[in-house]
Amino acid sequence: MMSLPTSHCSYPSLSICPTEPTSLLILFFPLPKMKCGNCGEISEKWQYIRLTDNVALKGGRGSASMVQKCKLCSRENSIEILSSTIKPYNAEDNEKFKTIVEFECRGLEPVDFQPQAGFAAEGLESGTVFSDINLQEKDWTDYDEKAQESVGIYEVTHQFVKS
Repeated sequence: MMSLPTSHCSYPSLSICPTEPTSLLILFFPLPKMKCGNCGEISEKWQYIRLTDNVALKGGRGSASMVQKCKLCSRENSIEILSSTIKPYNAEDNEKFKTIVEFECRGLEPVDFQPQAGFAAEGLESGTVFSDINLQEKDWTDYDEKAQESVGIYEVTHQFVKS
């Protein structure tokens, strides 16, 4: 299994999570780069992995969120998003790494990640919901009218942890 502890929310009055966990892209999951566990080849392109995808494995051995054939060694590899492990990144997690999702990796290893759109945040004191946050630039700012203060997410970072 592989965990993606991620994000660094530098404004302590926000809670951040995917907009809709059922349509989760990997950043929470939009766009990891994958490495083949057999030959070490790293994908040139960013990959989309969605929780709602269910791809059959060769030989009827079950299914996975993504199945990919390595361009170099032709091995079929797969990765499954473990939906029960998806967790929000809350204000108390501010400036700490936290596991927000786990994957079951069969021959693939995520090695890099590019957050995209599809996040939401909620003001802790005001309850204001900020939807469709795009973290591609690794920063996001807005103004919470109810709390009468600026809010933001800055310097989004990540790391993958093998377990």
